[in-house]
Amino acid sequence: MTAGTPHAGPAARQARAATTARAPRRPGLVLAVIATTQLMVVLDLTIVVVALPHIQAALGFSGSNLEWVVNAYGVAFGGLLLLGGRAGDLLGRRRILIAGLLVFSLASLLGGLATGQAWLIAARAVQGAGAAMAAPTALSLVAVTFPEGRPRNRAVAVYSAMAIVGIVAGLVARRPAGHLPVLAVGAVRQRADRAGGRGAGRPRAA
Repeated sequence: MTAGTPHAGPAARQARAATTARAPRRPGLVLAVIATTQLMVVLDLTIVVVALPHIQAALGFSGSNLEWVVNAYGVAFGGLLLLGGRAGDLLGRRRILIAGLLVFSLASLLGGLATGQAWLIAARAVQGAGAAMAAPTALSLVAVTFPEGRPRNRAVAVYSAMAIVGIVAGLVARRPAGHLPVLAVGAVRQRADRAGGRGAGRPRAA
């Protein structure tokens, strides 16, 4: 009898595949899709605040109901996030990522066509569900697609940067940057007025 190599179990094969991940054929394209997904998921949570006055005027929202335009997305996203990540582990990360992006895009279209309050809130909740499918699978794809070392560190950095950009863009949208030049001019003029007042208060030499 010839001694053969024992067959490795499924867990060992998965661990070996994770540690020997190969760089994708088009790493730039893969990273662009993952980063865009992260930016879209984070940005859509905050950017809707800009449109709330127009939504309230168009659909007749009350003050309390208007909050659900934002909260419906956040509640669905946070509540289904773990389920979306587990579904990616069981059914395939790419498959769940694509499904999440399709659900998100369709819900965005339906939200844009909404003619009633319940319709819009439901569309926002479905958006959150799609985001909960796409976000965790996008992050896990970074770990299993890019090999350890510089490629993975770079991919994680880009992924994190997109999250920060989404948060900052949402904050800037709430307080438009167009107001900054006006505030700067006002501060300069106020400082000049104070300087002029101090100069006027000084006694002139004879």
